[in-house]
Amino acid sequence: MSDVIPDPPSAVPLLAWYDRHRRSLPWRVAAPPPGEARAEADPYRIWLSEVMLQQTTVATVGPRYARFLERFPDVAALAAAPWEEVAAEWAGLGYYARARNLHAAARAVVERGAFPDTEVGLRALPGIGAYTAAAVAAIAFDRPTVPVDGNVERVVARLLAIREPLPGARRWIGPASARFMEQEAARARPSDFVQALFDLGATICTPRRPACALCPWRGDCRAQREGIQESLPAKSPKAARGQRYGLHFLARDPEGRLLLGRRPPEGLLGGMLEIPGAPWREAPWELGEALPHAPLSGLSWHLRPGVAHHGFTHMDLEMRLAEAKAPEGPAPEGMAWMEPEAARAALPTAMRRLFTLAEGPLAEGAGGVASGGSGARGARKKGVSR
Repeated sequence: MSDVIPDPPSAVPLLAWYDRHRRSLPWRVAAPPPGEARAEADPYRIWLSEVMLQQTTVATVGPRYARFLERFPDVAALAAAPWEEVAAEWAGLGYYARARNLHAAARAVVERGAFPDTEVGLRALPGIGAYTAAAVAAIAFDRPTVPVDGNVERVVARLLAIREPLPGARRWIGPASARFMEQEAARARPSDFVQALFDLGATICTPRRPACALCPWRGDCRAQREGIQESLPAKSPKAARGQRYGLHFLARDPEGRLLLGRRPPEGLLGGMLEIPGAPWREAPWELGEALPHAPLSGLSWHLRPGVAHHGFTHMDLEMRLAEAKAPEGPAPEGMAWMEPEAARAALPTAMRRLFTLAEGPLAEGAGGVASGGSGARGARKKGVSR
């Protein structure tokens, strides 16, 4: 491309298409009858949907969004809730850091008395970046800005035939998207225009086999004219995903309860409950070398067969599980005994995958390995602290 960003096509046909074909989504204000004003959007619901959609699909978010709202119907309810309850509702929706920021931002909103209604004000809230601030500002407050998500990137890259691979192409896509708001039609309906872009990318200008014949901009799309629409936006080769290994220790007391700990507040699964274990590293763990990380000393740990897998955005995690029967007694500091079903509900998805190993037979010939010394985290000697 030249250094001059071409004029984008007229917003008018896209808005007309949206008025006829807009999706019905639980966080979207319904279209008003002809001649009536659109109902005011709830910034809490818009913000919540945008955070949920950052790592999951509309189909997945729909029922989880409804459940989350039933538990936390407004920003005040979310702000007042304990973190543990918020985390439990977030299970399976992506990084828990997003839920932690959601919780902190809710408290900040309640403290200030209302949601900020500008991009600058929204960006001052914990965890809200450029995209989310623009999305909430445009959709909830009709601010003339265009948030650029994957759908918008794809639409604009094809409209202008931007061949440079992502992420480099964003230096063209961002400014080109912003130019839509120079048009009177888009500025008059920022919320609708932005949602129209999202809908176009999600239903017509799809990653594979875009339905160009149905597109309101089919006569303006350079990529379609050149027959390269399915190849755009181009993407740079992905970096190799990292591989990490863990070994976790599942202790059961005489009542069948499980011993759970809590992960550090920073990092992957920050602040979430966990089955205690050795740190995740680049080489597999042997049971003997992992024993200093066992939560209780003096137990006979048995290795379960098989491995549990979990994929994060940037790495794959492979975990093994050791299990032991613990004597009656209080949990070590910072840990708690929990009933199995309560543990399943409270643990993040990665930890729940270990339960598939716990339900199988012991590894053949694994035998028992006594943990030694006081190096075990929260260690206590067998028969003490009953």
